[in-house]
Amino acid sequence: MSRLGKKPVVVPGGVKVDIADHTISLEGPKGKLSFSFRAEIAAAFDAVSKNIQVSRKDDSREAKSLHGLTRTLIANMVLGVTQGYSKTLEIYGTGYGVKQEGNNVAVTVGFANVVKLPIPKDVKVTIATPQAKSNTAPAVFTIAGPDKQVIGEYAANIRRVKKPEPYNGKGIRYQGEHVRRKVGKALAGAKA
Repeated sequence: MSRLGKKPVVVPGGVKVDIADHTISLEGPKGKLSFSFRAEIAAAFDAVSKNIQVSRKDDSREAKSLHGLTRTLIANMVLGVTQGYSKTLEIYGTGYGVKQEGNNVAVTVGFANVVKLPIPKDVKVTIATPQAKSNTAPAVFTIAGPDKQVIGEYAANIRRVKKPEPYNGKGIRYQGEHVRRKVGKALAGAKA
C-alpha cells in the first residue's frame, strides 16, 4: 500500500462531498470543484468520521502510481474549497505595471503593446500596488481561487510574459523568488 495513499482525507464541516461513477465533487465556502479519477482507483466518503478513503483495486504498477496521486489531488480540492489558494507576483522595472481591465489582466512590461491575459473562471485578481516605482519598489498583485492547478498555471502564464532578467532584475517574478544576478560588461569599452 502507498503510505500517502492510505491516509484518509479529513473533510471539515461545511463541505459537501458527492462521489458518483469515478467522479468526486466538493462544494465549500470558497467554491465548487470536481475531479474524475481513473477506474483503477476507488474513493469512499464516510459521513460519520467525515473523511474520504482512497484505495486501489489491484496491485498493478499503474494503480500503485495513481493511488497517492489521487489522494493528494482530493486533499488539494478539500483545501481549495475551504481555504483557497493564492499566488503573489511582483513586477520590477521602472514604468512597468499591472491593471485589471474587465475580465483581463493588462501587464505593461516594456513592450510596444500592453499584454492582456484573460482571467479564468473562479479566479480573483487583487492589485495591491499597480505601478512599479523603480527597480527596488515593485508592482504587487495576488491571484486567488479554489483550484490549485488553475492558480499555478495562470500565475506561470503571467510570469512567462516577461521573465526576470539577470542583469537589472526587471520582469515578473513570484513573491520571494530569488533572481540570480550577473555582473554586466562594465569594462567593455575600456580596452586601449
